[in-house]
Amino acid sequence: MNSFDEVFEQVKLYITSHELISDIARSTWIDTMSPVGLDGQDAVFQVDTGFQQGIIQNNYRSMLENVLEEVMGFPVNLVVNVIPEDPPEEDAHVPDLTEIDLKNEELQKTFEFAEYDYTFDTFIVGRSNEFAYAACKAVATDAESTYNPLFIYGPSGLGKTHLVTAIKHEIMAHDPSKNVIYVTGEAFGNELILAIDKKDTSVFHNKYRNADVLIVDDIQFFSGKERMQEEFFHTFNKLHSEGKQIVITSDKPPRDLQTLEERIRNRFEWGLIADISVPDFETRYAIIRRKAELLDLKIPDEVTEFIATRLKTNIRQLEGAVKKLKALKMLANSSPTISMAQSVIRDILTDDQPIPITVEKVIAEVANVYGITPDDIRSSKRTAQISTARKVAAYVVREVTGMPLAVIGTEFGGRDHSTIVYAINNVSAAIKKDENMKNLVEDIIKDIRDKNLQPAST
Repeated sequence: MNSFDEVFEQVKLYITSHELISDIARSTWIDTMSPVGLDGQDAVFQVDTGFQQGIIQNNYRSMLENVLEEVMGFPVNLVVNVIPEDPPEEDAHVPDLTEIDLKNEELQKTFEFAEYDYTFDTFIVGRSNEFAYAACKAVATDAESTYNPLFIYGPSGLGKTHLVTAIKHEIMAHDPSKNVIYVTGEAFGNELILAIDKKDTSVFHNKYRNADVLIVDDIQFFSGKERMQEEFFHTFNKLHSEGKQIVITSDKPPRDLQTLEERIRNRFEWGLIADISVPDFETRYAIIRRKAELLDLKIPDEVTEFIATRLKTNIRQLEGAVKKLKALKMLANSSPTISMAQSVIRDILTDDQPIPITVEKVIAEVANVYGITPDDIRSSKRTAQISTARKVAAYVVREVTGMPLAVIGTEFGGRDHSTIVYAINNVSAAIKKDENMKNLVEDIIKDIRDKNLQPAST
């Protein structure tokens, strides 16, 4: 081979062809590596951050060394270096969420007609949605698809609308003459009501019963509405008998839509049923990165990880977090930080979900217990009381937030990883030996969690 770049291309092809890791993991971690060259027995690569470096070394070292040996014919040691970067900007003051919302509204207007972005190319495929993705791609590219109807189901906010809109765009791109109709269940119902009020349903019938492809999003809206179900039933029969493609989405599988007529539920089972479930961490991480790219926003890896570990059940929440970070960056004129992420997540989470406990809350609580100030804990002061409080605060932050150690160090005045490890281990050992210390730390954690569950004052 002519260059180490070519070697790495062969390595990535080998990983893909042998399915050694998921596509998401490969694109998120392996594809971000920059090959430098061979230095004796060392295969040297560069990455942007220490976070990437740690993930690759801890999770993919053995695999990469084995594949490099397979490709080159001799064993090598993997070396991953971090590209030097400019000193980080100081963590800017986080503006009030009202300001963020106003700026976010401005940002939203820029993207309110961004339906074009709902394509197969911008859809992140993971284990939770790969079957539904493949089915939708087949329907969009195969004029004589046997997946008719195609029924996609799953909880709200996981990408069903993205996929079915991608079907529409893909079909129209290849054959603009096709009459592809996308409609939500609610819009279908409202149009029917309007037609009935005008005492003329002919226009309504002509629109939907002459479609080449009919996509109905959120069919569960028809539940309990007999006239809507009747109209849809006859529309479905006509289109299906003519071989026209029908695509349906719902929050439940057909068998669980008990308030839909049985004859309709039975027809949904004539074709293919595919589900979309909650995305795993790697998929969530990739979604955040992709959405950030679309908004021309650089989000540090530790911030991406922080968001991906806290917003687990809804892709729309991930998208919302990225958009709010973009708005916040525009206000604060600073790169996204953990503090910024905490602010936007707090605003996004619904009332029935616990708001993430911030580092500021922990430090303030510990400082109050020890009779010092939060600034003392973040300072370089080394009096016994402040030093103990600082260690306890680091331990509690780790316990209640699960934040990476390197990030905790940054939040505690830029202390390095080893200092945080020492502090946590020191407190962990102390509470095993000292009952008073154990009770004190447990009370602090309990107080923080109890206060976090209380409704905000108005």
